[in-house]
Amino acid sequence: MNTIAVVLTCVDIVVCIALIILVMSQEGNDQGMGVVGGSGTNSFYEKSKGRTFDEKLKKITLFTAVLFAILTIALFLVLARGF
Repeated sequence: MNTIAVVLTCVDIVVCIALIILVMSQEGNDQGMGVVGGSGTNSFYEKSKGRTFDEKLKKITLFTAVLFAILTIALFLVLARGF
């Protein structure tokens, strides 16, 4: 294995561990079937939901998942082509 493959493997493992930690630290959707019935309330919390810690955590998780996918594909290409 060459240097770039080793570096990509290490970075991929670190991003994978970070992604697992981010997913495990998120709260689930506790609304259940209340969403279907329309029993949601229109409160200040819902209006400012984009600025909450949970919403920022979801955005970071999405970014980390995309980064993990890109790194994994790049690692496959490096190993398959033998760069």
